[in-house]
Amino acid sequence: MSKVNIEKKILSGNDRVAIENRQRFSDAGLLVFNIISSPGSGKTTLLEATLDRLAGETRILVIEGDVSTERDMDRVRAHGADGIQINTGGGCHLSAKMIRDVLGELALEAADIVFIENVGNLICPSTYDLGEDIRMVLLSTAEGDDKPMKYPSIFHEAELAIITKIDLLPYLEFDVEKVGTEIGVLNPECEVLKLSALKGEGMDVWIEWIGKRLEMKRAARPVAGE
Repeated sequence: MSKVNIEKKILSGNDRVAIENRQRFSDAGLLVFNIISSPGSGKTTLLEATLDRLAGETRILVIEGDVSTERDMDRVRAHGADGIQINTGGGCHLSAKMIRDVLGELALEAADIVFIENVGNLICPSTYDLGEDIRMVLLSTAEGDDKPMKYPSIFHEAELAIITKIDLLPYLEFDVEKVGTEIGVLNPECEVLKLSALKGEGMDVWIEWIGKRLEMKRAARPVAGE
């Protein structure tokens, strides 16, 4: 069996499990995000700031993916999130099966949103559907503005791209307009937001975006008995 056929078989199996996950999430009325980025782009910092802003009004679960340690899970727990850590032991991405295996340990019906923080990587995670509603990619200004065309797959697949650490723009050579244009070429349907989770700039727009998508999810949920 060729390498290509093996990869297709693996992805086919993953997609079957992703369908199961999506149904479980849908049955629980959950809005699910799959957050993908390079290490250090600010995924966990964004989660912390998001949790602080939604505290008391939106119930959130977090699934943290990393090679080892529970450091990121400890950080989000400190901001009030319930959830679980998945350590891949060297794997470069989460899979649908990894997500399915922990769902029984989570109180899905008691939540509104699930944030899945994928392993820091712009390549492998882009291929694996986890059963999410929204696949989003983070790109920090500190990484440089050449990433969309160097790693086109994730920008082609993402519904939302967030440019993070915009408070650093005065100190970096990062062309925001160029990045937005290149993302638009790769994926005209991808929305682009700009923010600094640390300084708060752009966070109101992000929180509003979440709120609108949560309303859409709730409106689409079948009424019991129908």
